[in-house]
Amino acid sequence: MKQIIFFSLLVLSAHIFIITTSAQSPAAAPKPPAKPALATPAPAVAPAKPLVPSLPQFPSSDSSSGQDIIKILRKAKSFNTLIRLLKTTQIINQINAQLVTTKSGGLTILAPDDSAFSQLKAGYFNSLGERQQKELIQFHVLPAYVSSSNFDSLSNPVLTLASDSPSGYQMNVTAYGNNVNISTGSVNATLTGIVYSDKTLAIYHVDKVLIPLDFSKPKALAPAPTIAKAPKGAKDSSSDDDQGETTKATSDAISLISLQGKLFVSLFVGLVAAIVISS
Repeated sequence: MKQIIFFSLLVLSAHIFIITTSAQSPAAAPKPPAKPALATPAPAVAPAKPLVPSLPQFPSSDSSSGQDIIKILRKAKSFNTLIRLLKTTQIINQINAQLVTTKSGGLTILAPDDSAFSQLKAGYFNSLGERQQKELIQFHVLPAYVSSSNFDSLSNPVLTLASDSPSGYQMNVTAYGNNVNISTGSVNATLTGIVYSDKTLAIYHVDKVLIPLDFSKPKALAPAPTIAKAPKGAKDSSSDDDQGETTKATSDAISLISLQGKLFVSLFVGLVAAIVISS
């Protein structure tokens, strides 16, 4: 009887163990490895916005003009006066030669239009000497290429082709926002647009003719010539000589008068004697 009870308890225990084991939840599946986070690309840097707006006549896409400055200005229109002065002063030859020989510096031309030249006093350009006429045109050319977005990087005073002259003409450039202002000391002007631009040549429209400060300064009057005073000894000697000449002239006059008087007396005596004899 005890054996039957023991065997029943053993069977019951095995049954409970099987039920308990089957009721347990299966092991959790392993987690997949975490995917590496994708690197966020850095935001693209926007290109510098040009400070100078482009003119409607902007012909940079026309490669037929190349770097022929006269053709570029003629195509942009309203620069007839500047074209004429570039030719008459022969500065265009200097600019073309420098543009050909330059390797990386390039050139920048600040081009006043016909309206800007009409603001000058009538006959102003012709009133300048030949040298000043050339320097005035050279003053509108910077001996380096300046892109429309790099005017704020210029260091004042800015050199020009005329800066090699004895007067060393210079200007100050101020760039802020979309404005580029130029001051020469006598003229304040503004760049109003791009006429032409490539990698070595830039031409910008400026609303006034840039007059160097030295052109506005009054010319110094030449000092009046001073009369050199004769040395004191020479003056005294001259006075003595004059006095001696005066005394001599007086003596000669007295001698002449005395001689004339004697001659008159002799004639008078002879006349009286002739009358007495004849009577």
